[in-house]
Amino acid sequence: MAQLVQPIANGAFVLSIDTDFDGCMKLIKEITSELPIYLPNSLNSLRLEGQKTAAIEILQQFNWEVPDWVIVPGGNLGNIYAFYKGFKMCHELGLVDRMPRLICAQAANANPLYLHSDPGPEANAFLLGLQARPCLHYKSGWKDFKPVKANTTFASAIQIGDPVSIDRAVYTLRNCDGIVEEATEEELMDVMAQADSTGMFVCPHTGVALTALFKLRNQGVITDRTVVVSTAHRLKFSQSKIDYHSKAIPDMACRFSNPLK
Repeated sequence: MAQLVQPIANGAFVLSIDTDFDGCMKLIKEITSELPIYLPNSLNSLRLEGQKTAAIEILQQFNWEVPDWVIVPGGNLGNIYAFYKGFKMCHELGLVDRMPRLICAQAANANPLYLHSDPGPEANAFLLGLQARPCLHYKSGWKDFKPVKANTTFASAIQIGDPVSIDRAVYTLRNCDGIVEEATEEELMDVMAQADSTGMFVCPHTGVALTALFKLRNQGVITDRTVVVSTAHRLKFSQSKIDYHSKAIPDMACRFSNPLK
């Protein structure tokens, strides 16, 4: 309900439907194809044009020096493509001399892109301890995509099993030598709590992306300058933080909790 407070408070007509994001997406595609209702999500290319400006802002804030890696939480997968478009445009305009490599981070409970990818043989050798140097094509192969049933995740905005921009995401990762990584519920909540303790106070989706950062650094895949994209306002997800610090989440140790004394 925390995410609905703002539209409710502003007088929006709010419908409650007994389905998940994928069910709503199917319904809204049918409605907008028949009625004069504007569809503003990532099926709409204008949304992606707006989102790609975040990539331009990253470069601007880095004084037009390209970061080595950019990690983006992935749900409907429009974001990862939008960032690619922004970086690609700046490269083609001569504003920068290269492209960063992109990483799509998914919640393990809703990870269709991760399941859609195959690690290459060199990556398998590294992960099995047979190769000292990590292969940077950690997730480099692509299988025929099959939607999945998204399970409940604290990163609710990326709780999507049938992303509309799957083809765009695969195109992006192929063209920027990208990687897909996932985060379990305990991993994302622990990392989120660690980030919060520094004053960052992040959302669960950023927790997913930060988990990808930690995992890939620990594996030796990432050793360079990396940007982690924070995609949502953390106050919309305060209940999950309350539950974590209260140790009220079943089957979760909540190792970094700070319970009330």
